[in-house]
Amino acid sequence: MSSAEVVAVYPNRVKIAVHNIAELADGEPVEVGSYLKVYDNTESAIIAIIENYSIELRPSKEGDLERIYMLEAVPLGIIDRDGHFERGGGGIAIPPKTVSVAFKDEVQRIYNTVDSENRFHFAQLAQDEEVDVPVDGNKFFSRHLAVVGSTGSGKSHAMARIIQKATELRDESEPEEYSLNNTHVIIFDLHAEYRTAFPEANHLGVESLVLPYWLLNSEELQDLFIESNEEQSHNQIAILKRTITEGKKAHFSGSEDERDLIHYDSPLFFDIDDVLAAIKDKNEERIDTSTSARKSDKAGPLFGKLDNFITRLENRRNDRRLDFLLGDRAKSVRLEQVLRQFTGYIEGAQANVTVIDLSGVPFEVLSLTVSLVSRLLFDYSYYFKKKNVDGRSETPLLVVYEEAHKYVPKSGLAKYSSSRNAIERIAKEGRKYGITAAIVSQRPAEISETIFSQCNNFLAMRLTNPEDQNYVKRLIPDSLGPLTESLPMLSAGEALLIGDAAVMPSRVRLEDAHPSPSSSDVMYLREWARPWRNVHFDPIVKDWER
Repeated sequence: MSSAEVVAVYPNRVKIAVHNIAELADGEPVEVGSYLKVYDNTESAIIAIIENYSIELRPSKEGDLERIYMLEAVPLGIIDRDGHFERGGGGIAIPPKTVSVAFKDEVQRIYNTVDSENRFHFAQLAQDEEVDVPVDGNKFFSRHLAVVGSTGSGKSHAMARIIQKATELRDESEPEEYSLNNTHVIIFDLHAEYRTAFPEANHLGVESLVLPYWLLNSEELQDLFIESNEEQSHNQIAILKRTITEGKKAHFSGSEDERDLIHYDSPLFFDIDDVLAAIKDKNEERIDTSTSARKSDKAGPLFGKLDNFITRLENRRNDRRLDFLLGDRAKSVRLEQVLRQFTGYIEGAQANVTVIDLSGVPFEVLSLTVSLVSRLLFDYSYYFKKKNVDGRSETPLLVVYEEAHKYVPKSGLAKYSSSRNAIERIAKEGRKYGITAAIVSQRPAEISETIFSQCNNFLAMRLTNPEDQNYVKRLIPDSLGPLTESLPMLSAGEALLIGDAAVMPSRVRLEDAHPSPSSSDVMYLREWARPWRNVHFDPIVKDWER
């Protein structure tokens, strides 16, 4: 009798009875996650991963009880006699012949079927860290990526390591060394974690970031200045549209014909102070109704109705936290300078990675800030490709959305609509123009489904919330669903690697980031055990009040 035999075949798994586990293993460890080869009557073999096992006691010919191991394994693909691996493939021919463990060198050969020119490596097999698990780099970066996991699972470290590896890429055909390759990554960093991981990056905080208000579109402007539930909101929208359009025309230096084409959403300069003054005039306007017999006037149609609107405009304009958006720097900056700061093309300080530190951005404009930057990056990619005769995207961008659930939730609230529209546009159309998204979140179930449904590659790390687990299971193919049962049990730094870029679905251990992002937990006991430490409150308060 063979040491192992297939006893049942289902659409998404096979059941294998093992009579002699030592003979099957041949010295290799056999555990949940190990790979098996199932041979049939052809010269091909099914590669399957052990999902679970049970032990049954059956009477043997000698009359005692025999221990039978019942393994259930998920088929991943077919390896032919030449060693070529193909995901999916046909079924198992009847009857299956033999089952054996796929040895380390065999598993490595499967992973090495990735074309050497496109090979991108950042992880090892979790069951055996001597086995490298490369992905197809073109498929990995040209398709949207989702990195999900609970707090402490290692998402930021994983994303940092992937980007670090990308900035180390070198074209071997180039005759000379160069300090920067052509990698372009923009990271929305909500908690100031990535500065330590990328000390040479272009770091943009609220002190250095310039994001001019005059590039906001109509939806974003109304999100910033209008309270939609106010009684006079319709009048506020109308006068804001009219005064801004007039302001853009007044500052335009082109021809009259071109000036006539200017509209509310034209990406042209207008002076916010002029708009505020014009709205005040409308709020105080009185119409002359004098006759030859007597002098008189009456209140204008908006007289006294815009008080709340003016107060809100003045509060926004004078809020020093919003200087990056509404301050004097925003008035003098040019569109080219704005694009250069995000894409790393800063004269004398070029950088592969731009870290946009959002930790100092007020929460009420967080979604709007992400929206505007995302829209500018998409338009840059569109017009860059459009100008090339051969239609090539020569500076492809990867945009990393850390803590994405904070600004693109499934919520239908109006304040998230602009960021949701901007990121969904990248998710649906970005690949055509050389801009892809990496969505990083600890609550995938709370993110817009339109965005996640466009992701073709997944790094699913430990997830403890059942709602998030079920959400991730729905996003991956049904045949791979059983693999996600391990999501709540993954250790820090482990992940399920699934998607178009992966040779086959794998449980991997990600390489450590060097240097690492500052996302580690605070060591409470270590800090509390130290002697009492005095705090200088003055610089803290000054920074707070600034």
